[in-house]
Amino acid sequence: MKKRMKIAALLLTGAMTLSLTGCGVKANEVFSVDDMEGKTIGVQLGTTGDTYVTDDYEGDDAGTKIERYKKGADAVQSLKQGKIDCVVIDSEPAEAFVADNKDLKILDTEYADEDYAIAISKNNTELKEKINVALAELKEEGVLDQIVANYSGDTQGTCPYESPADVDRSNGKLVMATNAAFKPYEYYENGEIVGLDAEMAQAIADKLGMELEIVDMDFDAIINAVQSGKADIGVAGMTVTEERLQSIDFTDTYAKSKQVIIVRAK
Repeated sequence: MKKRMKIAALLLTGAMTLSLTGCGVKANEVFSVDDMEGKTIGVQLGTTGDTYVTDDYEGDDAGTKIERYKKGADAVQSLKQGKIDCVVIDSEPAEAFVADNKDLKILDTEYADEDYAIAISKNNTELKEKINVALAELKEEGVLDQIVANYSGDTQGTCPYESPADVDRSNGKLVMATNAAFKPYEYYENGEIVGLDAEMAQAIADKLGMELEIVDMDFDAIINAVQSGKADIGVAGMTVTEERLQSIDFTDTYAKSKQVIIVRAK
């Protein structure tokens, strides 16, 4: 009799666990920024989210843990599996992840605002000045707005940038380092790197009379590639921060974004 009662109790406990956690994945416990303390936070290695979360939580008294991933998609997968409690990442890729994963959601509360710019070597001031002039022209002509519109909202895919037919590319090659896992800024489509950053860089290369070459690499390798001369510019939804300015320079801002928090929907 006692044995049957013990088995029944274990079955009841298991049923309660399943109902509370959804087949082993614990329910969401992060509903605002205030709930992140003491939790396990996922970030993409070397990104602004990594920097902000490290500054805010690493070594705190609440025992907050930070899990760093090579790709944002890996962090999202760990969140779905219940290995972490939330992911801090840029808003645009966050929206793409949530659109593909109905069991996730973005909190209404923003984590931080940020400005995107093109990373460039401190020794390459001439190229920086040329790119800033090109960016100013693209903004004035409405081309940059067109490129942004092509990757956002209801206008997505309706107004792609096309290089002028008579572009002179006699000024050499412009090598762009990126991390093509950051939709809608840079990602693969039909084996080709596309996205907002790719189109913008192409428009800049057209202005400079150069041929654009895009090189895919880990996000945390981009700055070193630009510093070493392996790449001329780094374009990957990269935020201007004081820490990065110690080792690299940036052009004028070309877009604004924000860091958001992804959590499980249930």
